[in-house]
Amino acid sequence: GLGSLTIMGYSLHFLKLLSLCMAFSLVARVGTWTVDLSNWSMFIWCFCFTVTLLILIVDLFGLQYHLCLSWDNFLITFLFTYACLATVFCLSASIMYAITYIQFLPHGPFRDQATAATAFSCIACVLYALEAAFLWLLFLGETTFYFATIHGLFKLLETLVACIIFAFISNTYLHQHQPALVWCVAVYSICFTLGAVAMLLKLVKFENRLHTFFPRFLLGQTVLSVLLYASALILWPLYQFNQEFGGQPQRSSDVSCSDELASTLCIWDQKLTVAILTAINLLIYVADMAYWIHFIFIRY
Repeated sequence: GLGSLTIMGYSLHFLKLLSLCMAFSLVARVGTWTVDLSNWSMFIWCFCFTVTLLILIVDLFGLQYHLCLSWDNFLITFLFTYACLATVFCLSASIMYAITYIQFLPHGPFRDQATAATAFSCIACVLYALEAAFLWLLFLGETTFYFATIHGLFKLLETLVACIIFAFISNTYLHQHQPALVWCVAVYSICFTLGAVAMLLKLVKFENRLHTFFPRFLLGQTVLSVLLYASALILWPLYQFNQEFGGQPQRSSDVSCSDELASTLCIWDQKLTVAILTAINLLIYVADMAYWIHFIFIRY
């Protein structure tokens, strides 16, 4: 299975390393990485560079064959998951860096370097997406590849959307002032943890020990996540945008949305994005729940 991946895999790895290296090198040269939000973009590029370099080293020296795991199952799944996460991370870093800095920089060498850094970040994002698509198509239909299944894809999408939500709520100003909003953060964390546990149990083939109970366990986990996300979908907009609950119904009422503030993202826009992502993830969980209801009560 991996023989056909060797040449293309090495090429993608080297191109990704080059793109990420250029991105954080240009940002370091511009010097805008001293601000918190740019630190997040710099962290993403350095993190993805490090993990990709480790994967390349493992491939080059054949270290995977010394691990007590099935390379065609667990590690291929890890590569696919990481490629998907890196795609989302690099995309978010590109968007945040562009919105936060490029549009406010005067025309000149600094702006050109910042634009080039964003372009290299976008290239890395495309390369990770190509790798994820190639792996998914290559192992589509193989039962050993978890994310080639419908349930695996649902779990992957739920995890990716949750990671994007975490990137926004890392700004504690969005939720620390209201217990109801803290509950929403707890909901995102609980559902993410439950999903991670479910994926881990599936990857280590723990369902073989539980037999018919395991699908019911996954259904219960998904139903709980639907209920929790439904509460978050109600509470987050209510306490963020309803004036009676201390929210800001109008974007213009948020001083952070002023064009003069070049070093911060608009807080109101972040709140709206989290609300939209919450609705999207709730729909994914509902579809996941419908799949398990069909699988358990109709197929059986």
